[in-house]
Amino acid sequence: MPSIIPSYVYTLFASIVVSSILICACGLSTTNVRYEAERQRLSSIAEYVVTNSVELISHASADNLTSTLHLNVPSLIGNQIYWIQIANDSSRTWAEVGFGTSAHSSEHRAYIPSEVSASGFYVSDAGDASLECYSNNTGVYLKLSGGN
Repeated sequence: MPSIIPSYVYTLFASIVVSSILICACGLSTTNVRYEAERQRLSSIAEYVVTNSVELISHASADNLTSTLHLNVPSLIGNQIYWIQIANDSSRTWAEVGFGTSAHSSEHRAYIPSEVSASGFYVSDAGDASLECYSNNTGVYLKLSGGN
């Protein structure tokens, strides 16, 4: 009889170990799916800003006027604050997004297919975001801002 009880204990211990491994694997899988969904949401926000920028640029270039558009972006992605920045260098203009409250180089970048000067920074917990486009005799300018 004493030899039967240790085999039950070993079986119970093995079942606990296997169950723990399965629970951890499911938790990691769920976390990975959520992370990928949040990354896709960031990319779609960058594309949304680019699309609205192109629309504003087309109106400002043709009509030589100032236009402002309020962006319909969420205040949080998951439970995280994010930032949006528009900028340009000598050859390209882009919209960039990332998690946190300070801008840094991000892999979530979408390019604006126009030659414009762009600047501005928005943090998602700072109220509504707006995109302003104006033109004058020196060029077309985009400005991203946010706040109440």
